[in-house]
Parts: sequence; C-alpha cells; structure tokens
Amino acid sequence: MKKSGGKTVRNIILTIVFALLYFYFKLPAINFKHPGFYGFFVVVMLFYCALTIYTGKMLRESVSGADLWYKIKKKCGVPLAIACALIVIQIIGGIIGSPIIRASAYSKLLPMERGTFAEDIAEISFDKIPMLDSTSADTLANRKLGELSDLVSQFNVDPSSVQINFRDKPVRVTYLHYGDFFKWLNNSPKGIPAYMVIDMVTQEVTVPRLEKGMRYSPSEYFFRDVDRYLRFKYPTYIFSDTNLELNEEGEPYWVASVMTKRIGLFGGKDIEGAVLLNAVTGESTYLDVKDIPAWVDRVYDADLIIEQYDYYGRYHNGFFNSLFGQRGVTVTTDGYNYLALDDDVWMYTGVTSVGGDESNIGFILVNQRTKEAKYYAIAGAEEYSAMNSAEGAVQQYRYSATFPLLLNISGQPTYFMALKDSSQLVKMYAMVNVQQYQITATGTTVAACKENYLASLYNAGLIKPEDTGTSETPDSLTVTGEIAEIRSAVRAGSTVFYIRLEGDDFYYLISVEDSELAAVLNEGDKVTLVSSATEGELREAVSVVRAP
Repeated sequence: MKKSGGKTVRNIILTIVFALLYFYFKLPAINFKHPGFYGFFVVVMLFYCALTIYTGKMLRESVSGADLWYKIKKKCGVPLAIACALIVIQIIGGIIGSPIIRASAYSKLLPMERGTFAEDIAEISFDKIPMLDSTSADTLANRKLGELSDLVSQFNVDPSSVQINFRDKPVRVTYLHYGDFFKWLNNSPKGIPAYMVIDMVTQEVTVPRLEKGMRYSPSEYFFRDVDRYLRFKYPTYIFSDTNLELNEEGEPYWVASVMTKRIGLFGGKDIEGAVLLNAVTGESTYLDVKDIPAWVDRVYDADLIIEQYDYYGRYHNGFFNSLFGQRGVTVTTDGYNYLALDDDVWMYTGVTSVGGDESNIGFILVNQRTKEAKYYAIAGAEEYSAMNSAEGAVQQYRYSATFPLLLNISGQPTYFMALKDSSQLVKMYAMVNVQQYQITATGTTVAACKENYLASLYNAGLIKPEDTGTSETPDSLTVTGEIAEIRSAVRAGSTVFYIRLEGDDFYYLISVEDSELAAVLNEGDKVTLVSSATEGELREAVSVVRAP
C-alpha cells in the first residue's frame, strides 16, 4: 500500500514538473475565454494518466480489456473526468458562441459609418505618400545592415517590419535579432544596440543607436523573450499581436494588444487594451483602448479588422442568408494597405460582392488605434485588376506593382502603386483611376506620374483645365520656348533626355517613360515643359508637349 502511495506522489510531482515545462514553452493564458487554457489542463491530465498506466504496469498485468479499464478508472478516474469536463466545456462554448446562433452579434463587432470620400480624404502631399511595401523595406534594411561592419556579423534584420507614423512621417520600423544562440551569448549582456527605421517616402534607412540596448525582444531567450516576459507578468491576459513602435522621443516600445471574446465563451475576438512594454528597461503598463496615447499607431491588426468586417458583410442579413440567397453579402478583397491620415495609420481594403467578380463595390478605412471605421460606396476596379493595368503600361520592363494605396487626386479616387524590378527596388510609379481603370499613368517620379495622370483625367473629361496642375505654382513651373539643344543618356536602365531652351543656361531632364514625345523632338522645335524644380543646372521635368 505504501509502495502504491509513493508511486502516486511521484507521478503527481512529475506531472507538476511537466506542467511547468509545458507552460513555459506554450505560454497559454490562464483565462476561461482562451481555448489554450483548457487544452493546457487536458494535456496535463492525460500526461498524469499515461504516467500512472506506465508506472503501474497496467498494460502488462491486465488480463483483459475490461480489467485494464477497471484499473484505469480506479487510478485515473478524477483526472480523466476533469479532462472530459474541460473538453465538453470547449465544445459547448464553441457552439453557443458560433455564428450560426449569434450571427447578429458577429455582424456588430465592427461599427461602420458611411463616409464621403472627397471630404474625408484630403489630397496628400508627396512627402506623406508611402512608396514602399514591406518586401522593399526589408530589402533596403538588409542592404543598410551590410554597410555596418560592427552589426552585420552579429545580427540579422527581422523581416516583420511595421508601418507607423513617426514624427509625422510614414515609416517602417524593425528590430535586429541575434544571428544565432552563440551570438546571443556574446551580445545579450548589452542587449540589441539599435533598431532600423525605413522612410517610406525617401527610401532612406536610418539606424538609431541606443545608449542602453534593447533587452526584451522576440529574439531573446529564457525570461527576456518578450512573449514569455509578458506572459509571466500578465498571466491572465490573452495577447493578440505584439509589434515594435517608437514614442516621440524615439524610444522603442513593444505594443502588445490584449484580446477579449465578446460573444459567448470563445467567439467574437476583439481588443480591449494594450500593454506598452519599454524594450530597453522592461517597464510596462496596461491601458484600455480609450487611454492609449496618440503615438501608438497599431492596436488592431489588419487581419482582425478584415475578419470583423467579413462577419458584418456576411451576417448583417442573418446566417442563413450568407449561405442561401446571399442578398447583400459582401467580403473584403484579397490584400490591404495602409494610409497615413491625421497622424494615425488607417488600414485600407476593398469590398466586393460574394460572387467574387473583378470589381469593387466600395472600400473601407479603419483606424488601427481606435477602430473607427468608415465605408465608402465607390464602385470600381478591384485592386489586382488595377495592378495588372499598371504593370501592362510598362510591360517591356517586367516590373511588378505593389498593392495599391488609395489617394484623392483632384477629387478622383485613385490607386497609387510603386513599380519594382526583380531586386525589389522601386523604379517607377503608377496611378490608376478606381472607377475607370483604363485611365492609367506612370512616371519615374511621383510628380511626373501625377502630371501624366492629371492629363489623362483631363483628356477623359473628368476634371477641369484648372485642376490639371499645369499652371505656375510654388512647386511647378510651366515654360514655353524653342529647343536650343537636346541630348540623351541612359540612367538606371531608362533613357533620359536633357533639353535646353533658347536663352537658358540649364537643362530640363525628362525620361522617355514620362514622355515618349521626347524621343522624337529636335533642335528648333517649340515645346511647353512643366518642371517640378525651379532652380539648379539640371531641373526635373514632368511633362513636355509641342507648343503651337
């Protein structure tokens, strides 16, 4: 009898050790609304049962299946009952919180307002338009790291950069992670010495050095791993997404969104707040959504926003309507992008009918800090159709288009894309009209692209002459004269023409992609040039036409 009691105590101790190790690696939230909480205890209970069966030699000593089952019930009845009860709770919780029963509640997770495009989305100046996607930003960051001899041998660039507004500029920020375990051993006492900021307008990469290194990150081990550190400090919180952001002083913080379930036990994922963790000191604080400071840009991640809108689009007329009839059923399109408005980051994605045709019926903008959401009923081309149109305009170069940004250009909803070469470097830009996607313009600069696009809008009768932007302004200059000299050169794989007008001692530069007319101009031809620069020996031109 004593021997049997000793085995039981030993099995309990081993099970507790297993539970601690399992918790250390899996990090489940100790929260009744987290399925991982139930899974954790089910696994622990089953481990104890398996250990008891093994140490009790039940499989070898049982004379029949009935005898084996009798012994298992006698020794493992309580943990088996607990495991079964937890499984039943999970099943029932899943059913009572499922869309088939609570479709109306799911459709209300993302409150939606109707917006007016021209009023809500002002025209953005060129220095506020993000021109890189995550892949291009990662390429630039890796190239920059290669220039830093003291860092490149010890660290790698983490590819999961996050778009934020930093000091009123759209940037992507990412951290450096240790190259391997041994490099972690060498460098962890001082921490990660820098992070990387990729300017999405200028494409410049900066590497701010930290006086004290980042001691908490996903590349750390043991209790400095950011997920493990947060779990042990906040064991009951359900964390959704953790990303790196910068406060106004440039201090790196991990913003860990805290999830709740608003429908039943497990249904209706939503965000109730966030933990702000100083990546250097480890100091942290929890804030409700309404109290999160303005420098934080990303609390609701794009996947959660899309999931919540799709619930609205599918279930606002009931669950069975989403399956049969499908009256008014809509879904988001594949892909999304971000727009910087009023020092916040808004997620953009298109909305299409459930039939999946190649057109949008509208689009949504959602604030990633507050979850303010607006729907714009503007029918037009689906994003990938616009991308194909832009790529077709420069098909000779085989450039690939980034996922579009939505801009307001002279009151016209417009897709804006960067065009990249095979090495992920931006070579050109494209604008495609949302409602008439055959109207497409390209340019080697954003200014040139816009000028060509405005000319296309004017030719299509969509804007007035005064909206074309060709009149003299502080940012552009229109000049007319005879060509005194014209030269050409190949720059970055593109032919560029250098045009000097009579009486001038400087040249206007214009690429053949911006104006094919430049290739057939001769000395003595009278032309009108629109220049985006008003000073310098070499001035960038955005368009050229023959003058009468």
